[in-house]
Amino acid sequence: MNDKKADIFNCGKVLFSSKGFKDTNVSDITKMAGIGVGTFYNYYSSKEKLFMEIFLEENVKLKKSIMESLDLNEEPLKTVKELMLLNVNGMNSNPILREWYNRDVFSKLEQHYREENGIKHVDFLYHSFLELIKKWQMEGKMRDDIDCELIMAIFTALINIDTHKEEIGIQYFPQILDYLAEFVMKGLTDDQK
Repeated sequence: MNDKKADIFNCGKVLFSSKGFKDTNVSDITKMAGIGVGTFYNYYSSKEKLFMEIFLEENVKLKKSIMESLDLNEEPLKTVKELMLLNVNGMNSNPILREWYNRDVFSKLEQHYREENGIKHVDFLYHSFLELIKKWQMEGKMRDDIDCELIMAIFTALINIDTHKEEIGIQYFPQILDYLAEFVMKGLTDDQK
């Protein structure tokens, strides 16, 4: 029985990667998986639900890969800049994760997922970075008068700026993100000169 769910998941991943979310429908997935449409709904309530499950798995893989590649003994500014660069490159190179930038699609998906699963299940960050922030605070490398959850929200805001690069000015975007990361980190590390 779990094999059918895995087949649906894997076929959905292949089709979402090659055709995108909008151009993939449930019948495409079931045809590729060799099952009936009704069987799909035994495992997933909607195409959106399947996509979000795939998206979250891909996002976790990317974040884990990023955390494993970082030198966590580097200074916070260098670490955060590297993390942001790796995140943007990883999001852009993965067709599933790239749907994040299609705000028309993704805002609807996110809203649908929140309604079905609650806000706690839409956590695109990862706890190991939160632990790193706590470590930096204990070592005096980062301000400890700001709650680590609020610092995570600041980093989330920085990452979300990427979805507005056309409005900001795409010709300035990479430099803006880099400078904003630097300014934020200097403010968080009391390294204001």
